[in-house]
Amino acid sequence: MVNRVVTGAHYGLRDWLIQRITTVVMVVYLLSLAVYLLMQSYLDYDVWTALFPNLIVRTFSLLFLLSLFYHAWVGIRDIVMDYVKPASVRLVIHVLVILALLLYTIWSVQILWGM
Repeated sequence: MVNRVVTGAHYGLRDWLIQRITTVVMVVYLLSLAVYLLMQSYLDYDVWTALFPNLIVRTFSLLFLLSLFYHAWVGIRDIVMDYVKPASVRLVIHVLVILALLLYTIWSVQILWGM
């Protein structure tokens, strides 16, 4: 009988698939932004301020940031599970990372919709 100790580990295809999906979202966003920037004859404050009031750009930017944060969570969680052996230290690191990523998410929403 296998005795698994529950320490927050996730096994299988789900985490691998999440990493790939979030990567695709981030690449599509960055390529779209790069195309937009390359199509501009010059970049200044007016060009940037004209871009971000658009609801589609704000929504896609938030999707990019949420994908980035979730991608980071999966990666950091896997690294911590692999290299930090004491469960109590691992739990503290996980809680701190989750709190930081939640704070970044709230901050991102405030920046994107606080204009």
